[in-house]
Amino acid sequence: MKNERKRREALVYHAKPTPGKIQVVPTKKYSTQRDLSLAYSPGVAEPCLEIHKNKENVYKYTTKGNLVAVISNGTAVLGLGDIGPEASKPVMEGKGLLFKIFADIDVFDIEVDTKDVDAFVETVKNIAPTFGGINLEDIAAPEAFEIEKRLKAELDIPVMHDDQHGTAIISAAALLNALELARKKIDEVRIVISGAGAAAVSCTKLYKAFGAKAENIVMLDSKGVIRKDREGLSEEKSEFATARKIDTLDEAMVDADVFVGLSIADIVSPDMLNQMAKNPIVFAMANPNPEIDYDLACATRKDIIMATGRSDHPNQVNNVLGFPFIFRGALDVRATKINEEMKMAAVKALARLTKEPVPEQVNIAYGETRLNFGREYIIPKPFDPRLISEVPPAVAKAAMESGVARSPIQDWDRYEDELLERMGNDSKITRLLMNRAKMDPKRVIFAEADHLDVLKAAQIAYDEGIAKPILLGRKDVITELMAEIDFNAEDVEIIDSKSDEEEARRNRYAEVYWKSRQRKGVTKYDAELLMRARNYFAAMMVNAGDADALLSGYSRSYPTVLKPMLELIGKAKGVSKVAATNLMNSARGPIFISDTSVNIDPTAKELAKIAQMTARTVRLFGIDPVIAMISYSNFGSSTNEKAEKVKEAVDYLHRFYPDLVVDGEMQSDFALNKEMLRKKFPFSKLAGKKVNTLIFPNLDSGNSTYKLIKELNKTESVGPILMGMNKPVHVLQLGASVEEIVNMTAVAVVDAQEKEKRAKRQQ
Repeated sequence: MKNERKRREALVYHAKPTPGKIQVVPTKKYSTQRDLSLAYSPGVAEPCLEIHKNKENVYKYTTKGNLVAVISNGTAVLGLGDIGPEASKPVMEGKGLLFKIFADIDVFDIEVDTKDVDAFVETVKNIAPTFGGINLEDIAAPEAFEIEKRLKAELDIPVMHDDQHGTAIISAAALLNALELARKKIDEVRIVISGAGAAAVSCTKLYKAFGAKAENIVMLDSKGVIRKDREGLSEEKSEFATARKIDTLDEAMVDADVFVGLSIADIVSPDMLNQMAKNPIVFAMANPNPEIDYDLACATRKDIIMATGRSDHPNQVNNVLGFPFIFRGALDVRATKINEEMKMAAVKALARLTKEPVPEQVNIAYGETRLNFGREYIIPKPFDPRLISEVPPAVAKAAMESGVARSPIQDWDRYEDELLERMGNDSKITRLLMNRAKMDPKRVIFAEADHLDVLKAAQIAYDEGIAKPILLGRKDVITELMAEIDFNAEDVEIIDSKSDEEEARRNRYAEVYWKSRQRKGVTKYDAELLMRARNYFAAMMVNAGDADALLSGYSRSYPTVLKPMLELIGKAKGVSKVAATNLMNSARGPIFISDTSVNIDPTAKELAKIAQMTARTVRLFGIDPVIAMISYSNFGSSTNEKAEKVKEAVDYLHRFYPDLVVDGEMQSDFALNKEMLRKKFPFSKLAGKKVNTLIFPNLDSGNSTYKLIKELNKTESVGPILMGMNKPVHVLQLGASVEEIVNMTAVAVVDAQEKEKRAKRQQ
């Protein structure tokens, strides 16, 4: 049943609200007749003529320089095999999505209806003038080898078959680092390659390029060890045929230093591992199940250095570490090809990056105190934001040095800035948040679980391992809705706070609440009555330790839900007023906006405190806060009390928190346009910096701004994130979407994780 639900979810994801995963978006203005006359006739004739004079001008006047074709004939799609070009299209669109979100490269996916090598090559050659690069995908071997070889020889743009070279590049970087840890030399180690397909062949060739010796390599296919005396070997297999008189994987593993698996699950036994040399390096990359289970391998050999293709274990060999950034570097210098030097440069960049201090953002995403180069960290994590600024420049330099770059980069600092600017809104922060929540999921109360959208969000949180839901509401309604959406989870607790079976717990909570409020006009009868209300009951569950976090507010106004939270949960020590911030995943990157939900007209000191709390929240996401205090005034241009309030808040922060990067008062456009701010107000602490946090002077401006951004730009919003509470409780916006509730579930879990860590430190 669960598999059927997952199947339906996948189909709906690809079908709704618009079929597919990518679209074409205009990059020029088109609002007036003048715009249209420039975009098309007659204005478009001018760039056409310029390109006719010099074909290189096509890069100046069109999208060619940032456009890659992802091309397949559907003969080797994922693990599905030969399913045809139409059936391969969802995968090709997915590849296009990854190109865009990781390296800001635009993609057209092209599915070619032919298995004939000549016809395929001719088709790609005929459409090549449209593109700056060609990414071949999911083409069966051995045809894939010939297709790539011919296209690389006959085209003057980068061509790469990612199935071959992606895994090769990432695994080679991991291998270099693993060998360093094992204190072994690549030209001396004995290597076993299980698999002889496109990826295995490419991996082995690249290992040889880095110094591995042919005589030290044993490759196996489905028939066993590929030996020189075997008849009918293909050209690719012949290169790796061994002269050793062995036939099986068991024999090949004796005294081997390295095992690289690109074959099938569970073919390596513990006995085979025990036959390997000291400090064995095992890359079991069969997906979804590796050649030997990760935990079994690590239990068998304590000295093992292990990598897989899976994201739930350390050292994931993931192609997304390579292809977006390799093409980015190749496109940016208009390379005529992706050659061995460029691939090797990518390998070295990835290997080098692993040894550098890891940004806090990455540590947070993976729930680590500090990731360090070692046996469980031999390759960068896919979420590492440094990949965009490290790998493309290395590839670009190699293209220039090897003579295949037609537009060499002159200013490397400027180029790095351009690369970082490309990484705006791709929801990285949200992915980091989800990943961190999964590291240590907490018990989260969904206080309105008898509403369908809330229940759907709880289901997603449960299925994805983000949280352990506790469903609060009318039990009969919840169970009926769960059946309707196939939410089958026997370990999920369902609670009706008004039911007879909760009477004992209700009375226990009421007693505690009454004792805390009996001198504030609350009678015991009042307390018992209030405990029937779900928000009071839920808050007491968190207070009593029966749950770790709480979400409510989907069906009730924000103030109505916040009131019991303030009464029962209360503010954290040292906090005078709570506040709320919203994370906006904007086109220019993440922006935090405060206060969006709580304080109607804070005083100057309260505004300063809101800025402090927001800064702590921003750091929770692994980001260094750069804060602008917003007003209609710029640095004293108005002496009105509203502007003076913001100025006073800034003065307070500068005086008592000089290390906080904050300034104002200033208008929003100056805050968000760093060049404009630098030119007009060069004295500002924010001059030349990219602001990521906006503190608004009142609730009117903060709430309106975040909702305008969200609706007009279709920007993803995470929030309101309630700051300053004693326990992890968060109040949703009225009518929040399923996606927004899921995001806030992750926030609640991470909040609970942090508060738990803080409590342990204080013990």
